[in-house]
Amino acid sequence: MKLSIERAALLRSLNHVQSVVERRNTIPILANVRMKAEDGVLSLSATDMDMEINESVAANVKASGATTAPAHTLHDIVRKLPDGSDVELELNSEGSQMTVKAGRSKFKLSCLPVGDFPELGTSDFPGSFKIPAADLRALVDRTKFAMSTEETRYYLNGIYLHEAENGGVQVLRAVATDGHRLARFEMPLPDGAAGIAGIIIPRKLIGELRKLVDEAADSITIDVSENKIRFTFDHIILTSKLIDGTFPDYQRVIPQGNDKIVEVDAKSLTSAVDRVSTISDGKSRAVKIAMHGKLMTISASSPDAGSATEEVEVSGETDIEIGFNARYLLDITSQIEGEGCRFTLADAASPTIIQDNSDASALYVLMPLRV
Repeated sequence: MKLSIERAALLRSLNHVQSVVERRNTIPILANVRMKAEDGVLSLSATDMDMEINESVAANVKASGATTAPAHTLHDIVRKLPDGSDVELELNSEGSQMTVKAGRSKFKLSCLPVGDFPELGTSDFPGSFKIPAADLRALVDRTKFAMSTEETRYYLNGIYLHEAENGGVQVLRAVATDGHRLARFEMPLPDGAAGIAGIIIPRKLIGELRKLVDEAADSITIDVSENKIRFTFDHIILTSKLIDGTFPDYQRVIPQGNDKIVEVDAKSLTSAVDRVSTISDGKSRAVKIAMHGKLMTISASSPDAGSATEEVEVSGETDIEIGFNARYLLDITSQIEGEGCRFTLADAASPTIIQDNSDASALYVLMPLRV
């Protein structure tokens, strides 16, 4: 294997693939990136056995071949090479060492046999549909903050994607919850997505996908099987196992009888909660929200730091006092893109619904805190 490639093109691809590789590996081959050069293309692959990424990039291939090299080390080397340089990669005749050259810099990396590199396996993907990159970005952004990080309830460590019905219209719906808050986002059901079973997309895949989707072209192809999902866009294929578990009946968490409605400017509320929560206790991050007439008073106190209050004007008169975790509340209000957001409440002990006035596609549920 012998090739030359622009540093910027190689670095961009290595940025994508090396982030899949776990820093701590008990299996040496999993710390490596597989590199295959042929027909003017360098293909890079990395896996952690649950997720696999493949990316192709144009290169000047002088001799075809394949090897595996330490992913993070190679990425660090290329990152530190001068801008605008051409990188030469050459594998020795034994296949045990790869030389990396650029300008006056020269590195030799130990390689492992390409035959030892594992693959997730090629499944049949009976379900396949396309989704605009902007819609996928919105779907991830509006829900990912509510995913759980508790390993005991592993089935909450991802986003539940499924077909649903809203007002007689079939939609593709994404839901995430950690038991303290719930995020739901939906969009018109794409062609080909009808009849696809509900799936739970793992948290790590969501993180990698979000980084890649910013650079994606107009649409992304999603292929789904019983236990795997595959995203294809541009020159990247991202494949992952799905979470094998049953997502809880989230509909039961969404309150139906809340009758107190208050509307408030989202940016004003976000700024006020952010300021007041500076004083709140570090563990619970509790803020109290008191609504009386046309004013919402946000307050927090701490035995060590003192107290803080701020008032925000609201529309819709109601009298209620309720407490929230400030960080959870800010995670939701920061997703409101329109000017106004609507709180639908019942009492201080019941979950509250928060929505964007100008966008009905997203709905958030927040559990109260006792303050």
